[in-house]
Amino acid sequence: MDYGFTIAAYAVAAVLFILSLGGLSGQESAKRAVWYGIVGMAIAVLATLIGPGQGLWLASLVLIALGAAVGYQLATRVEMTQMPELVAIMHSLVGLAAVFVGFNADMTINLVDAAKAAGETVEGSFATLVAKKTNVEINILKVELVLGIWIGAVTFTGSLIAYGKLAGKVDSAAKKLPGGHMLNASAAALSLLLAFAYLGDAGSWTLVLLTLLALFIGYHLIMGIGGADMPVVVSMLNSYSGWAAAAIGFSLGNDLLIVVGALVGSSGAILSYIMCKAMNRSFISVILGGFGGAQGEQMAVEGEQVAIDADGVATALEEADSVVIVPGYGMAVAQAQSNVAELTRRLRAKGKEVRFAIHPVAGRLPGHMNVLLAEAKVPYDIVLEMEEINDDFPDTDVVIVIGSNDIVNPAAQEDPNSPIAGMPVLEVWKAKQVFVSKRGQGTGYSGIENPLFFKDNTRMFYGDAKQSLETLLQKIS
Repeated sequence: MDYGFTIAAYAVAAVLFILSLGGLSGQESAKRAVWYGIVGMAIAVLATLIGPGQGLWLASLVLIALGAAVGYQLATRVEMTQMPELVAIMHSLVGLAAVFVGFNADMTINLVDAAKAAGETVEGSFATLVAKKTNVEINILKVELVLGIWIGAVTFTGSLIAYGKLAGKVDSAAKKLPGGHMLNASAAALSLLLAFAYLGDAGSWTLVLLTLLALFIGYHLIMGIGGADMPVVVSMLNSYSGWAAAAIGFSLGNDLLIVVGALVGSSGAILSYIMCKAMNRSFISVILGGFGGAQGEQMAVEGEQVAIDADGVATALEEADSVVIVPGYGMAVAQAQSNVAELTRRLRAKGKEVRFAIHPVAGRLPGHMNVLLAEAKVPYDIVLEMEEINDDFPDTDVVIVIGSNDIVNPAAQEDPNSPIAGMPVLEVWKAKQVFVSKRGQGTGYSGIENPLFFKDNTRMFYGDAKQSLETLLQKIS
C-alpha cells in the first residue's frame, strides 16, 4: 500500500481528533465529538493495518478483538462514579506501552548494530528503518526512547497510585518517605546522569536503572498528594500519558501518534492549569507533587451539626422563591442525579427559580457533575459555573448541597492552615438557608472538616442522597 495513502488517512484522523477535542468543551456538542473520535480512531487503525509494514494480520485481529471485548465490558459495567479511577488506570496502560516501545527500540538498535558488525541484514519494517538511519539519527532516536521510557514509567506508577486513592484501595492522605522532595530530586538527577550514560553507549543497563528510578518517582509524587487534589492529579497524569504517546510516535516514526500525543499532552496540561487556578494552586507544585497537606494546626470548629427531616426541607422549599443545588461526588455515589432532576422539574413547575452551581473540581474528575446532570436531562441553561453564580448566593433563599465538602468549605477563606486555604469555593453559607444531604458526620474522602455544617443557617439532611431525595419528592407534588 502506498505510504501517501497512510499519510492522508492519518491527516483525516488527526482532523477528526481535533474536532473531537474541541466538541468536548460543550455539553451539547459532546456526543457528536465522541463520534468524531471513534471514527478518527477507526481510520487510524485501518490505515496502520493496511499501510507500509503491514503483516501479522491474525495477531493484529486477535488483539483488536480482545481490546474491543475488554472495552465493551468496561463500558457496560463501570459506573459513572468509577470513571475517575478508570481514567487513571487507562493512563497507566499508556505509560506502560511507552516503556515497552522504548525498550523494543533499544533492542532493535542493538540487533541492527550486531547485524552490521557481522555483515548480515535485518528483517522487519522497524529494524529496516533503523538500519537506514545515520549515527546522528540513531542518537536522536535514543533521546526519544529515553524520554518515552522515563515519562511512561512515571505515568505508569503515578496512575496506579491515583487509581488506588480514587478507588479507596490506597490511603487518600498525603504521604511522603523521609526526605520528601529531596528523594524525588535525587532520583530525577540520577535519571539524567543515566540518560547521558546511555547516550554515551554505556549499555542498556542504564535504561533499566533509569526505569526503576522513574517508577519510584511516579509512585512517590502521587503518594505525596492528598485526596482533595486528586482531580488535578488525574488531569496532570492525562497530560503525562499524552507526552508518553508522543514519545512513542517519535520512536516508531508514526506521525499520527506524535500529533495525538501532543494534543492529549497539551490539552491535559492546559486543563490542569485551569484547575490549579480554580483551586489557587501553583501549577509547578502540582507537577512536582508539592501540595496536599496542611501548613500548620487547623482552626477548631465550634458548634454542632443540626439535623432536619424531609418535612422540614419540603416546607422550606415550598416557601422559597430561589433555589440553588450544589452537586458533588456524594450525588454520583448514590446515583441520585435522576431524583435531583425530578426535584428540579417539580420546583420549576411551581414557578420557582432553580439553578445548579458547579465548581471546576466538583467530583473526582473535571466535568464529572456536568456529565451526570446531562445524563439526567437537566437543562443546560440552568447549570452554571462557579464564577457565574457565586455572587448570587446572598440573594438565594435555599441552597441544597448534595454530597459536597471541599468545594463549599468556608475554611478555604477563613483558615490559613487548612489544606485548601486560598482555594476559591462556592460561598453557599451566604444564602438564607442551607441544607446538606450527607450520609453521616464524617469528614469525607479528603478528611477535611467543614465549618459550613456547623453554621446557624445550615441543617443536615442525613441519609443516602438517593433515598433522602425520594422521601423529599413524596412531600413535594
